[in-house]
Amino acid sequence: MTTLQATSPADAGDAIQCTPDGRLRHLLSLRSLPRELLFDILDRAERFLADTSEPAVRSTTLAGRTIANLFFEPSTRTRASFELAAKRLSADVLNLDVSTSSRIKGESILDTMYTLQAMQCDVFVVRDAAAGVPRMIAHAVRDGVAILNAGEASVSHPTQGLLDLLTIRRARPDLESLKVCIVGDIAHSRVARSAAEALTIAGISELRLVAPKALQPEASAFPGATLHSDLASGVAEADVVMALRIQRERIDDAGDIPDPSDYARRFGLSAANLAPASPNVLVMHPGPMNRGIEIDDATADSARSLITEQVRNGVAVRMALLEMVTETHLGLRR
Repeated sequence: MTTLQATSPADAGDAIQCTPDGRLRHLLSLRSLPRELLFDILDRAERFLADTSEPAVRSTTLAGRTIANLFFEPSTRTRASFELAAKRLSADVLNLDVSTSSRIKGESILDTMYTLQAMQCDVFVVRDAAAGVPRMIAHAVRDGVAILNAGEASVSHPTQGLLDLLTIRRARPDLESLKVCIVGDIAHSRVARSAAEALTIAGISELRLVAPKALQPEASAFPGATLHSDLASGVAEADVVMALRIQRERIDDAGDIPDPSDYARRFGLSAANLAPASPNVLVMHPGPMNRGIEIDDATADSARSLITEQVRNGVAVRMALLEMVTETHLGLRR
């Protein structure tokens, strides 16, 4: 077991996320988000949750506003979630896919943004395979336009971190007593980074990371967490265990990709592998799942699984964020 320590300070560019009086202007990262604002987002998201037997919560708060989803990297869950969130708030929605955009013709990302800004888009939801793109756009847009990071290379996925924290909080409100374990491809996972940031800000008791040697992270990415190469020690008495997908598209050396059957045996979530955990352990996965590798069917579909709750909570979190940044930017326009 190794305790990871930070080797570099938080990016000062995250200061652009909030106005001087603490309102959310953009969401680029969770790393420097104030604790109070983090919980304000979760509290607002709770208002958009309804029982699964009831109709989805809807509002007219974004009527007359336009949300542009700029996904320059494939996405199913996040993109669908943002689209539903915007429509349930009565916004107009524009979905831009790289395969149908002018970017493949050589147009720069900023020129694409300037074009859509001229069409009076109010919020840009941005996913890109390159690090730094959401922050670059945030520095370039005019006042009154917001940027939400929907996934940035392997470094950040803040809305996923928020929905994961909301899911845990709803199931286990005693956050400060929880031991949480994240298992899998930690090195290449933006989900793991943002989940760790959210959990650290929330003040959980202990964060553990479990990964094969080839998929272990740099120390600077997860300050304060403990790193394990053995699943049994990582999940011992854990209250929540989250499995991750192996990020094959981000792994340069094919030799670092584990053999699926060996990985399932050593790191896959199953009843046997979770035996050292708390008897009431809760299981999560951000999707897409590779069943039989990262998690078996019985565990994914069990009463201990919060996987469908993560999906449902994701729409609510994104509704809360769209509403909050729109309120902030309406104030900036006055």
